[in-house]
Amino acid sequence: MGKMHAEELDIDAELVRRLVAGRFPQWAELPVEPFPSGGTVNAIFRLGDDLAVRLPRVPWGVDDVTKEHHWLPRLAPLLPAAVPTVLGLGEPAEGFPWPWYVYRWLDGVSPDPAHLGDAESLAKDLAGFVAAFRRVDLPGGPVAYRSGPLSTVDADTRTAIGELEGVIDTGAATAAWEEALRAPGWAGPPVWVHSDLMPANLLVEDGRLTGVIDFATAGVGDPACDLIPAWNLLPPAARRTFRDAVGADDATWARGRGWALSMALIQLPYYTHTNPSIAANARHVIDAVLNG
Repeated sequence: MGKMHAEELDIDAELVRRLVAGRFPQWAELPVEPFPSGGTVNAIFRLGDDLAVRLPRVPWGVDDVTKEHHWLPRLAPLLPAAVPTVLGLGEPAEGFPWPWYVYRWLDGVSPDPAHLGDAESLAKDLAGFVAAFRRVDLPGGPVAYRSGPLSTVDADTRTAIGELEGVIDTGAATAAWEEALRAPGWAGPPVWVHSDLMPANLLVEDGRLTGVIDFATAGVGDPACDLIPAWNLLPPAARRTFRDAVGADDATWARGRGWALSMALIQLPYYTHTNPSIAANARHVIDAVLNG
């Protein structure tokens, strides 16, 4: 996979070996292998069998390192699925300009919307995770990446629709987006949300949710953004199960649908040639929203 962003750094296994050897000599002899994750902001490398190294690819991912180091240990005991355990922070070195970290490897695979072994159970697992996250009572939480109203991404979403002329039904996409914009906003207090529950950030074993990764976007805000698995992963029947289990009212559900659609519309033209898995899921979401 080529570079996804103009500002992206070159990161390879040899660089990671040198960084690890310089900062964590106890792990210097472990093999380093690139891991083909679907992520777009960080590069992931396996470090032996039990560890992984995560490094920002782009400037806007740098602050996420210290954010996750601070919040993950506090969130972990409150959530019903495993989350990354940060074992050590690395500093800029060897020509790499930013902090990075080593975390304990989590087993599991990312779910494929086309091959879900037990979609109903997975829907209930996801609802349980979302509900538990909403119940988190940790003061001073950061503002979630998708914390505000849908109107904050209106311009970017409409620009993306224009870029997709001839690729999707842009009339239907515009109508669905405008319907989402009309949904009443969140009137309750901000709640904790993950804000990026894409399939690439979920881990399953035997069809059940076992882990959730990448908490860079997590924080407090409108709970609607955590409903996106209803369209990026679950089939229609399991989508209804998820909604019932998470207790989403009509307005929150409509905003969640809008977030899923906006994300997909923006991702599709941006990643078509650089991240096939993200682009494929974006097409899946657009179809699920417009035809599901």
